Amino acid sequence: MAKSPEMEHPVKAIGLAATDPSGILSPFKFSRRATGEHDVQFKILYCGICHSDLHIIKNDWGTTQYPVVPGHEINGVVTEVGKMVNKFKVGDKVAVGCLVGSCRECDLCTKDLENYCSKQIITFGSKDVDGTTTYGGYSDIMVVNEHFVLRWPENFPMDAGAPLVCAGITTYSPLRHYGLDKTGLHIGVVGLGGLGHMALKFAKAFGSKVTVISSSPNKRKDAIEKLGADAFLFSRNQQELQAAVGTLDGIIDTVSAAHSLADLLSLLKTDGKLIMVGVPEKPLELPVFPLLVQGRKVVAGSAIGGLKETQEMLDFAAKHNVLPDVELITVDYVNTAMERLKKADVKYRFVIDVGNTI
Repeated sequence: MAKSPEMEHPVKAIGLAATDPSGILSPFKFSRRATGEHDVQFKILYCGICHSDLHIIKNDWGTTQYPVVPGHEINGVVTEVGKMVNKFKVGDKVAVGCLVGSCRECDLCTKDLENYCSKQIITFGSKDVDGTTTYGGYSDIMVVNEHFVLRWPENFPMDAGAPLVCAGITTYSPLRHYGLDKTGLHIGVVGLGGLGHMALKFAKAFGSKVTVISSSPNKRKDAIEKLGADAFLFSRNQQELQAAVGTLDGIIDTVSAAHSLADLLSLLKTDGKLIMVGVPEKPLELPVFPLLVQGRKVVAGSAIGGLKETQEMLDFAAKHNVLPDVELITVDYVNTAMERLKKADVKYRFVIDVGNTI
């Protein structure tokens, strides 16, 4: 007979779990493995709420195995380390993002691209090396192999910073990889939510001019006056779009709803790049004509980042004071936060104060 989640491992833990597609999160007792030779155990202090958490708890993608404890924007303080650990010590501030494992041997892993490893182990709802289920950061404690633990920069806020290890790296990585991190470029950011506002902040930190492109005209003021965008385009105003044709060096598209790529491609200069980081539930139409005839343009994708690049991102964010705009909440507010997130009623990321409220 299979053991219950509470009895599988020796380290007792408590968190919030969804047990069915209603997505309602309730207290859940489970267990973590004992700290192995190469493991780091840490007390969780803060955990961001990503939109993918909402999809998973409601089984929107048809892959959820219940019970599920969400959360992959996690930071905290080390409480124990294995005897072979040399990167961390008790008391260190650390973070864990979307990955807690990979094969560590394939061509991708050896190139610090663990995020594309076919044997990657996701922070929650995945199968760990021992066959048990991984549980995420809506909980009080974690045990993770030191390779997948990030060092938190000194004197850098942990509460506001928690979403960096997902929303931050998801937007930092494509800007860096596709050469959109050069001073003086003109970058478009499609969508102004959790991902979009981070793309805007990183692009500005790289020295770019930034235009926000949104289907919500009421976001114009926030984009320009609060977040520092240089311009705003209402994506349903063809006059505004026509005036901006051929002006952008690159676009980071964070939108997960159905939308036109043709309009976005028209905004790019010759050799411009449209990078997709949102995850629409239905396929988007990709018009080939503007790719070929209107200037040798590129459409590409990107997903989070490897561990080396994620650490680089955290250090860059600390140096340039790039922080998400967050609303700090208690554990007992999480279900309300999920309802608000579904309505896009947050500016721009919820963060759970786990350490003080669980």
